[in-house]
Amino acid sequence: MRTLLAFLLATSLLAAAEPCRVNVVDRDNRWPVPLVELQTTGSQRFVSDNAGVIAIDSPDLMNRESWFSVVGHGYEVKADGFGYRGVKLTPVPGKTLTVEVTRTNIAKRIGRLTGGGLFAEARKCGLEKDWIDGPIVGCDSVQMATLGNKRFWLWGDTTLAGYPLGIFDASAATTPLQPWTKLEPPLKPKYDYFTTDKGKPRGVAKMPGSGPTWIFGMAVVPDPKAVPVLVGTYMKVRNHLEVYEYGQCVWNEPKAEFYKERVIWTKGKDGDKPPPLPTGHPAPWTDEAGKEWLLFGNPLPNLQCPATLAGWEDPKQWKVLKPQAELLDPDGKKVVPHSGSIAWHPWRKKWVTVFMEKFGKPSAFGELWYAESDSPFGPWGVAVKVLTHANYTFYNPRVHAELATKDSPTLLFEGTYTAEFAKDPPPTARYNYNQILYRLDLDDPRLAKARK
Repeated sequence: MRTLLAFLLATSLLAAAEPCRVNVVDRDNRWPVPLVELQTTGSQRFVSDNAGVIAIDSPDLMNRESWFSVVGHGYEVKADGFGYRGVKLTPVPGKTLTVEVTRTNIAKRIGRLTGGGLFAEARKCGLEKDWIDGPIVGCDSVQMATLGNKRFWLWGDTTLAGYPLGIFDASAATTPLQPWTKLEPPLKPKYDYFTTDKGKPRGVAKMPGSGPTWIFGMAVVPDPKAVPVLVGTYMKVRNHLEVYEYGQCVWNEPKAEFYKERVIWTKGKDGDKPPPLPTGHPAPWTDEAGKEWLLFGNPLPNLQCPATLAGWEDPKQWKVLKPQAELLDPDGKKVVPHSGSIAWHPWRKKWVTVFMEKFGKPSAFGELWYAESDSPFGPWGVAVKVLTHANYTFYNPRVHAELATKDSPTLLFEGTYTAEFAKDPPPTARYNYNQILYRLDLDDPRLAKARK
């Protein structure tokens, strides 16, 4: 009898320790939806991972019907009579529940690209057992270029698990040319990070001077012998956001690091404002005479540079451009771009842009727009909002036209999801200060007013 009682007790404790699995799915396409929060009336917060899974393991919630508010940055459930948007769930150990959400964004959230715990909730439920997270916790804005037969990825300030101070001179990694097997959730990004001899991620741009080193305008250009060279524009930063030096840097393949090519501007010595520089995200363009150029901008082109190493090195060959200062939404209201990128889209046979609005609503730096043009220099047509955030920032979006299937209406873009510059929101666990990938289907009827 004692043996039976001990067995029953152990079985009961084991069952109690097993979480309740909640699958968050898009009502329209049944895709799993990452970054959806369930919040209890007692302020407990649970966030879906890249598999759209939430593991509820709080003992006080088990076997009790509870209200969970649903917060999803463009994914929601129907409001009740009091205006509350949420669901009633009764978590049971080992049981699987489903929460259906309706997508109000035009952009579809594919998943988080960086940071730890991409499948943490699913693994609590016994899923994705073979998944291994990368070595970083969070990272700032992305730059990406194609170098040889690989994609080269670079990020700004990077958070690590071992100490609050992480990498402040750019982290980097490579992937195959096609880094993902499919363009829908669950997203399983795998980067080959540049690391130390001990296998820890390291900085790849240790430029002299105090403060972080940030690199923008990263591109690949041929040298006089037609050998591709990875280049970029670096900036040195102090006092949080004060840039005091700009210069150019070149990738040293044997050492796997950037080295300083030259200083272009030093604050004070060369005035208070830097000259036009090849920063932002470059887009390749060929003029009517067949000459190849790189168009640098953030988001719209503000500098034109020959697509060669010699042209990139010589400011006398650069052409300063005046980008369109504002676009109009479908109602004729002005939209001021703040950061983003452009690309040629073969399916649309148009130049396209995804950009963050300056001082948008409801989030000052979390509203994303899409627009098209026949020329990379504009004029840009009607802008349509494709992504919104509730008091959260999503900046420096990078269009990935090169990663979508050719002759397909799909357009991918990613950006930095962060509580920075918002009105003191609680940071979203694991997601905060990381890159999130979205997908636009350019044949979506809601984009009709943007299609010229």
